[in-house]
Amino acid sequence: MRTAPPAPPGTDAAAFTAALRRLKAWSGLSYRELQRRAADAGHVLPHSTAATMLGRDRLPREELVVAFVAACGVRGASAQAWVDARITIACGLLETPPEHTVQITPVRRPRVRRSRWAFGAAAALLAALLGGAAAGGVFTDHEEVQQTQVSSGADLSSGK
Repeated sequence: MRTAPPAPPGTDAAAFTAALRRLKAWSGLSYRELQRRAADAGHVLPHSTAATMLGRDRLPREELVVAFVAACGVRGASAQAWVDARITIACGLLETPPEHTVQITPVRRPRVRRSRWAFGAAAALLAALLGGAAAGGVFTDHEEVQQTQVSSGADLSSGK
């Protein structure tokens, strides 16, 4: 005789995901078998998505919960209880006892330190680029240089 499937908790996302893991263990199915059974029930549940869903402590999307619960073999009111619990957690409809209230404070971002090596490498790269550009004549007006040579009458090509 098979035991009843685990019931969904109505506490938080981490507990809900842990209960989904227990539901998978209860079903005794592999991720690929869950994928096939979800498809047979008319849902889409890739095996990789199911594995990722159970590997996190975040609340999964509603359609994934519906597909997963159906693939595990839970039907009717029991399946609806899973969806209702997920909606309750997602909407924040749970009452938090006063002793569990958490004071939220702003989080400061850590200051990022750049190494001297990185600045040195960037400076060397910039110097190389600017030096190459200067040697290539990018910073001179080529036409102006030619006009100066022609107007002075100097023949620079002969080297005299």
